[in-house]
Amino acid sequence: MPEQLDQPLEEGRARRLRWMRPRRHTSSDTSGRVSEAIARFSGTPTFLIWLTLFVIIWMAWNTFGPSSMRFDKAELGFTALTLMLSLQASYSAPLILLAQNRQDDRDRVTAEQDRQRAQANLEDTEYLTREIASLRLAMNEVATRDFVRSELRDMLAELVEEERRSREEIVGEIVEELADEHDERAEHDEHAEHEAQEERAGHEAQDAEPGPAGA
Repeated sequence: MPEQLDQPLEEGRARRLRWMRPRRHTSSDTSGRVSEAIARFSGTPTFLIWLTLFVIIWMAWNTFGPSSMRFDKAELGFTALTLMLSLQASYSAPLILLAQNRQDDRDRVTAEQDRQRAQANLEDTEYLTREIASLRLAMNEVATRDFVRSELRDMLAELVEEERRSREEIVGEIVEELADEHDERAEHDEHAEHEAQEERAGHEAQDAEPGPAGA
């Protein structure tokens, strides 16, 4: 019977598959982290202080301590202490090498990532450069800001000049209308004065004529 991919496996079969499937242990990575931690601790002042205190206590106990409780005699040159320090030194060197190898691997990966980022930045820069060049070529056929400003300045000057001429024409028309009104008013006053003089002359002539009774 074919397996249903959308159905979970049976508990027994799933357990068997888990045991049969090769496990991907990162033992090398774990040992590398442990060795790197030990190597880093070995190069700290704390480790040197503790190691110095340990050696001093060891030597003082085996030199000035009770004879029955001394386990590393000074007459034999502290054989056990020498062996322990030799073992510590012999193990420290490989641990330091492992830590250096891991650091070299990290530096290699970091350098590769930096190179990839630099390559990507270079490609982006080249792309932007090409885009800017194309924009400059396109802008050659487009009015620049200075050209637009000069055109607007010329248009503004033309508008101001046209407005000035319009004002002058309006003022001239108003002056002509006022002059015409003044002339008409003067002519009307002159005509009225002339009529008044004629009327006074007629009245004087009528007054100067003798009446019928006097004749």
